[in-house]
Amino acid sequence: MIEKVISRKNMYKAYRQVVSNQGSAGVDGMPVSELLNHLNRNRNAIATAACTGRYLPQAILGVSIPKSNGKTRLLGIPTVTDRLLQQAVSQVISPKFETDFTEHSYGFRPNRNAHQAVQQAQQNIHEGYDHIVDIDLKNFFDEVDHVLLLQLVYHKVKCPLTLRLIRKWLRAPIKINGRLVKRRKGVPQGSPLSPLLSNILLHELDKELEKQGHRYVRYADDFSVYTKSKSMARAIGNSIFLFLKKKLKLSINREKSGIRKPVQFKILGYQFVPTYQKGDKGTYQLVASDKSWKNLKRSLKAITKKTAPSTFDERIAKLKEIYRGWINYFRMGNMQSKLKELDSWLRNRLRYCIWEDWKKPERKRKNLIRLGINNNQAYAWSRTRMGGWAVAQSPIMVTTITLKRLIKRGYESMLKYYLTVSPQLNEPLYTRPVRTVV
Repeated sequence: MIEKVISRKNMYKAYRQVVSNQGSAGVDGMPVSELLNHLNRNRNAIATAACTGRYLPQAILGVSIPKSNGKTRLLGIPTVTDRLLQQAVSQVISPKFETDFTEHSYGFRPNRNAHQAVQQAQQNIHEGYDHIVDIDLKNFFDEVDHVLLLQLVYHKVKCPLTLRLIRKWLRAPIKINGRLVKRRKGVPQGSPLSPLLSNILLHELDKELEKQGHRYVRYADDFSVYTKSKSMARAIGNSIFLFLKKKLKLSINREKSGIRKPVQFKILGYQFVPTYQKGDKGTYQLVASDKSWKNLKRSLKAITKKTAPSTFDERIAKLKEIYRGWINYFRMGNMQSKLKELDSWLRNRLRYCIWEDWKKPERKRKNLIRLGINNNQAYAWSRTRMGGWAVAQSPIMVTTITLKRLIKRGYESMLKYYLTVSPQLNEPLYTRPVRTVV
């Protein structure tokens, strides 16, 4: 197997994947842009070390990133060389496990995605399975037992050199604030192998749920079980707790886990809202969760901050990158009315940036005149004591920095973009027609 891992074709495929993923440099400081030159110079040495069992991975760089709840999450960033080899190993061993993975496991698998997981959850609810066991694993990626995981890998991977590589990567120390910390459990988030390894371990849970005949949805470590009664949900929740604790040596976050009804349940950023339409009793439409909306608005606000050192065109480009990605992910949800409100707010933010960019009163006066305002009005508004945000929402800016002029400069309505990418099948079933106003 190790020969397949280090073959030129497999290594080149791994290189392209690592480059497309981008990512930061590891402890050696080597960026992704230098990987090709490094590989051309050292490929034979890397391959020889892997084949003879002498390859030693470097330490992982630990980076704390902020979470929306104010806490931080520790990411482990291997060096680009280690990421290349991990990707090469993943490409070879993944097909061996993929054939065994179950139908309702959707995370990090070919031809499967989060949208399918959300749609399966919605289907389960519509079929009457509306008592949901919502399980949140406590620090899953930090708690994976290495011995148990390697035993599961060994069932399919008999090559001792490949197994040695995987074990070395699992045991590689992590560098946090300049100090090396030993690792005896856990899979570092940020490595190309971690999604596959997490699926291998949690496949044991999938098998247990399949054996008991339960309906469930799993996306990586995010999973939920669907039942028709609260008593059944409680019994299943207790059995899952014991299975995870005894068999997989994993613990549950009790604060975030529980038995939910659809209106209380969130999955992968989506939540469910009753349709309240005649003949649609027990059906729910998808919407983006409140937390997802707050994250989007926070990102848009940061880009349109008046002190941000960006030109108008740069702001527009960044805005499109953010909201297009967000809408593409949440396009299954009903969001016309909220996007309409957010569009209006965002246009005023852009007007605010333009007003502040004009800076001096005389420049403001001249620009208002160029936009069609008479001299007296332009002079009065250029010397106003109103705050910039109040001016941005005033008639003087709305009638000069019009929607038509913003569109000419590259502005795009989020609502209009949503209506071009949203699925046509979801809307007629669960939403009322909405008049489009931009």
